[in-house]
Amino acid sequence: MEVTLLGTGAPAGLPRPDCPCAACATALGPDARAATAVLVDGTLLLDLTPGVAFAAARAGQSLAGVRQVLLSHPHDGPAVEVPAGLPQPVRVPDGRELALLTGHRVRAVAMDAGGTGYAVSGPDGLRLLYLPPGGAPAGLQTAPAESYHLVLADVVGRPDALARLRAVGSVGPTTDVVAVHLDHDVPPGAELRRRLAAAGARAVPDGTTLAVGAYEDVPDVPRRTLVLGGARSGKSVEAERRLESFPDVLYVATGGARGGDTEWAERVAAHRERRPGSWRTAETTDLVPLLREDGPPLLIDCLSLWLTDAMDSVGAWDDAEWADGGEKSLRERVRELAEAVRGTRRTVVAVSNEVGSGIVPATASGRRYRDELGRLNAAFGAECEQVLLVVAGQALVLRG
Repeated sequence: MEVTLLGTGAPAGLPRPDCPCAACATALGPDARAATAVLVDGTLLLDLTPGVAFAAARAGQSLAGVRQVLLSHPHDGPAVEVPAGLPQPVRVPDGRELALLTGHRVRAVAMDAGGTGYAVSGPDGLRLLYLPPGGAPAGLQTAPAESYHLVLADVVGRPDALARLRAVGSVGPTTDVVAVHLDHDVPPGAELRRRLAAAGARAVPDGTTLAVGAYEDVPDVPRRTLVLGGARSGKSVEAERRLESFPDVLYVATGGARGGDTEWAERVAAHRERRPGSWRTAETTDLVPLLREDGPPLLIDCLSLWLTDAMDSVGAWDDAEWADGGEKSLRERVRELAEAVRGTRRTVVAVSNEVGSGIVPATASGRRYRDELGRLNAAFGAECEQVLLVVAGQALVLRG
């Protein structure tokens, strides 16, 4: 089964007409994208979009053999005139299956936000799933007989759709996940590729033909990632974004409740509101046992608060206690944590503050904390495949 992506952009295309944003201004050449339309084996067209016939010609394809046109968008009819020779577009009711004379079978997948998804099986037994913009499958409860070979989905807009598919085995380690319906939410180019790779997905230019089931270099999601940044830099958002396409994440909050501190409570509530409902939360600084046991991905937020607790425990704020074994005890705790990170089999994303670039603290205890956090970040980062520094909401890749 072959799939040609005649367009890979949002319904309005990319760049959007008359949009002055930075993403649209840089969406040029191969980063310019027409509205998503998919041609399967030259016989099945998923979504009718403006200029689809010209897009097919540019891709070296013909629409003359198309026997079925299916709509996925929430609207009930095509936004454009049907080109001569094409059958009238239709929508398959949710749960219904359509058998084509070409040997393809199409099952309509119910969505949670309008529109229709389509699961297509080819005569060769290969399977692909195509989801509409802004939608995720509804009612997924049991694992399919096998994973899809190719998934075309709104990865940027609905990363939780991938999480749902992964939870039931519809997306497996060898599934080729290709992002479509790409809009101006993320700058094109390197930043888009980086974000998609974190979700185990990729993007391709308009006109690309994919051989379903053929081996692809599926992006390898790093097992261990450290996200650094200053105050309000966006580091926590970046860390959460890296796991939002995976199910059953355990969010490890190291800061505790801090009873009576209303400002802290507001921060905690804002973080909790951002997180997917399927994530669980554990409030603890005991990270080593979590890293040593098997389980779902961990998001640790944050190491700087873990260090505060560790320094409290060893009496690091008192010079006499620090000199009389406190420093040695802290070094041992950091070493033990780094070893646990090195040996973990879980996917781990950890957040930490980068405080070494600011004003030198006025107190000896502040300078001690700054120095120890720098050492902790270096030790933890040395065990990670990827290290990011977030500045003004922009992630800079330091490693990986």
